[in-house]
Amino acid sequence: MDENRTGGNRTDGVGTGDVPSDGVHTDGAGPRTAPRRRTRRLLRIAAGLLALLLLPLLTAETALRLNYTGDPAPGTRTRHQDALWLGHAWVDGRKTDRDVEALARRLRGTGIRDLYVHAGPLEHDGTLPASAYPKARRLIAAVHRELPGVRVQAWLGDKLASESPDGLRLERAATRAAVVTSARQILAAGFEGTHVDLEPLHSGDRDYLSLLDDLRDLTHARGAVLSVAAHQIDPLPAFHSFWGTTTGHPKWWSQAYFGQVARRVDQIAVMSYDTMQPLESLYGGYVAQQTSLALEATPEGTDLLMGLPFYHENRFGHRARAETVPAAVRGVRLGLSRTDAGRARFGVALYVDFAATEADWRAYREDWVATPPTAS
Repeated sequence: MDENRTGGNRTDGVGTGDVPSDGVHTDGAGPRTAPRRRTRRLLRIAAGLLALLLLPLLTAETALRLNYTGDPAPGTRTRHQDALWLGHAWVDGRKTDRDVEALARRLRGTGIRDLYVHAGPLEHDGTLPASAYPKARRLIAAVHRELPGVRVQAWLGDKLASESPDGLRLERAATRAAVVTSARQILAAGFEGTHVDLEPLHSGDRDYLSLLDDLRDLTHARGAVLSVAAHQIDPLPAFHSFWGTTTGHPKWWSQAYFGQVARRVDQIAVMSYDTMQPLESLYGGYVAQQTSLALEATPEGTDLLMGLPFYHENRFGHRARAETVPAAVRGVRLGLSRTDAGRARFGVALYVDFAATEADWRAYREDWVATPPTAS
């Protein structure tokens, strides 16, 4: 028998199988075994840490999948409080009265009550030149002629300088005053409301609340509507803080802040798309969760609308095969069923007209309005 292989021969002052002078056990396999063992140990530690990080995510995704199960309550259909976002072509001269007639044929028999027509964007100083919406009066008159009872609101948006040096700065009182002046101008042009969409808007922004207070005074004095496009609500407690720290883009609002916004407006439309969900069932469960969270935070005197994705893109944050209209509508109905099935001031908001397909419109009619599609 070879004693060097059995460990009975001392070659370095210690027996094979003892701990050598460098503190590493070699098991007779030589010094190269030590780095391999250290590597394996580090890999096990890394795998354990990854599992700890992924566990909350997997748990949350499982909860979303479960949230998508069950049957919506009877009657969780349109309350005729729905809205549609329309692109800038409707006020800059590209659309004609014939286009309005076609739109009217599309919308008759649905739950659409409000049109959010893009009249901006605002300049970064809050101003809005009248040249941005030269055909507004003609559009409003045509809508009133073809769709009596449907309101036309001016969709005013801009990029905020909250995550980059370029954009509108809400912390400046002069800028907020200019936005109010812009709203006064579009109401004078015949719009029946102001729909504000400022992004990215961080949870807790007090300057935004101050702007809404001023806009509410203006719109209510004019008998007009104040509505806003709202960020999604934290899917987990304080998730906006975690996400903001790790990515620099908080994205979500706390439920408390959502409620503060909702109490200051007549309508709040949740942008319940761009959710980063990879599967239709997870997206639908996410929308059900968002619907419940929004219902809990929105006073009954405010119209709550949940956004439907009438567009098809594939990029980070949005997968067209996952974020579908049928999944969104089912999620809305499930959330409504579980939280406040009888809520009257509730609807969906369709984003956006120029990217919508026939399948989107068919799903909206059949799943939410519960009527068959009509020829457009």
